[in-house]
Amino acid sequence: MPVIPDKPHSPLTLLEIGAIAAVVVIWGANNAAAKVATEVVPPLLTAAIRFAIAALCLIPFVRPPFPNWKSLALIVVLGGPLHYGFLYLGFAAAQDVSPVSVASQLWIPFTALFAFLLLGERLSIAALAGMVVSLAGIVWMSADPHALQDWVAILLIIVAAAFWGVTTVIARRTTSIPPLKMQGLLALVALPTLAFGSAAFETGQVEAVRAATPLIWFCLFWAGVVSSVFATSMVFWLVQKREAGRVTPYFLATPVVSIAIGWGLLGDVLTPQILTGAALTLGGVAVVALAERGLRAGAAKA
Repeated sequence: MPVIPDKPHSPLTLLEIGAIAAVVVIWGANNAAAKVATEVVPPLLTAAIRFAIAALCLIPFVRPPFPNWKSLALIVVLGGPLHYGFLYLGFAAAQDVSPVSVASQLWIPFTALFAFLLLGERLSIAALAGMVVSLAGIVWMSADPHALQDWVAILLIIVAAAFWGVTTVIARRTTSIPPLKMQGLLALVALPTLAFGSAAFETGQVEAVRAATPLIWFCLFWAGVVSSVFATSMVFWLVQKREAGRVTPYFLATPVVSIAIGWGLLGDVLTPQILTGAALTLGGVAVVALAERGLRAGAAKA
């Protein structure tokens, strides 16, 4: 029988609010950490090191059974080396972390779109409108003369978001697997494939590792342990206590943290056009997320 969350419609407790805030800050800072790390270490190698660190923590959680192995294989391949490969390539290609962090949230509209195309799930008018608004926001943001210099990076991040959207759709139809076990499997697949990709297509890896400062290693530790293990554990705890749709919309604040760090610490340029485009994108994504939440709530009551 499925686990019924405790008091799913009651007000969030201070502990739950704190956990949500911690996840938003961790994930938002992780975007900035990815940008900082890839300025020194080649992007595919950065991703491989991240998963090497994560794998050390997550191996104890990877043990049988492995149900629905075909779907599971798709999840760990699409959501591992393909998603994170394009993600880190995007951060490496970007001058500023803010626009690409906003673009990364398109995985939510992609999830709704692929659920409609692949699974025949209902696509509400509100969700469709949210998709249009979010894409319009990306186009408007990217048309800014400064952000336009990052168009390749934004495109790479959009591809990464699409892979994560497909991954999410497949995961919806897969037998429930504990997130830390899933993260461990993903790390064990992503590590060798990303390392091979780095060996085949990148150069200067040894020199980059030698040149890595303590800040770079802290960024990699943040990604591999704080984000992949600690934040995932908190999300798992939250969705055990609450319906997923009750807490996940709050995570849309993640790019706000990334933008604040990018502007305050990394020298991001934030023009009115970039900010309005980001607001449009995140507003459209929020509409899609809330529409999806409403559909699932209605389905649960049916």
